[in-house]
Amino acid sequence: MFPYLCIAILASMLMAMGLLMMKSRSTHLPMAAGASALASVVAWIRDPVWIGGLGLQTIGWACYVLAVSRAPVSIVAVMMQGGIALFVIASVAILGERANPREWVGIGAIVFGMLMLTLSLRGGEIEGAFAPGSLIAFTVLLTVAGLAPMAVARLNASGAAAAILSGVAFGLGGLFTKAMTDQFTAGAAASLALRIVSNPYVYGLIVANIIGIVMLQNSFHSARAIIAMPLSGALSNIVPILGGMIVFGERLPAGSIASTMRVAAFILTVTAGALLAGSRNQISDKPETARAAAAR
Repeated sequence: MFPYLCIAILASMLMAMGLLMMKSRSTHLPMAAGASALASVVAWIRDPVWIGGLGLQTIGWACYVLAVSRAPVSIVAVMMQGGIALFVIASVAILGERANPREWVGIGAIVFGMLMLTLSLRGGEIEGAFAPGSLIAFTVLLTVAGLAPMAVARLNASGAAAAILSGVAFGLGGLFTKAMTDQFTAGAAASLALRIVSNPYVYGLIVANIIGIVMLQNSFHSARAIIAMPLSGALSNIVPILGGMIVFGERLPAGSIASTMRVAAFILTVTAGALLAGSRNQISDKPETARAAAAR
């Protein structure tokens, strides 16, 4: 199992570095919004650093899938949470970003909450029956909730709204991935190609992850990386676990300690996310202005 845990660490590092490369290009690339959204995405793809970062993200995801195929998902998940901490450290050391005390409390609380959340996971937990109707309802509800911050001018201007929506989209992508694999297993008699094209969750997965990437990159234009990444990462972890309970009939852990840790992690992460989303500081075109704002 040890080699696969090493692969999980590698996956975490690759994904963090990929995001750092994508963030580093935020001031040089346009935002994807309105009628120019498609042209902006094309500009991102044509940028060698940005597309290189996306490539690292893809390789990291492949390493993650390989790791969970041979190692307990709970242990791998703990390793993956280190990517958030690594990204924050790299943002400070390489990008020169800073945070005020309130933001550091929020960042630290999110990392700790995600660690508690992953430690509460147990392999082989009993699942109920998959409810496609519940998945549709949950997706609609979460989409509305994810879009709601976009209507708040301050959250929209600070980039927090885009980071929140990206986390919701990535989280829903995780749910679609689980639904996709379940349907693949159920239809094992059919050819792989037929199972892919006839599986509606494949398309949901693709759309959700594209929206997640676009929204996260958009958030990088206004939000500091040390704010955008923890917000998005926390939601992308919470949404699949909540959705698993609603859509797949999963339950809280049987043990009182694990159950308490999971509930506490939810509360802590939501509270910490509110601290970060409520930050009034945003990046500035002038580094000295940004440093002064972060110092307040």
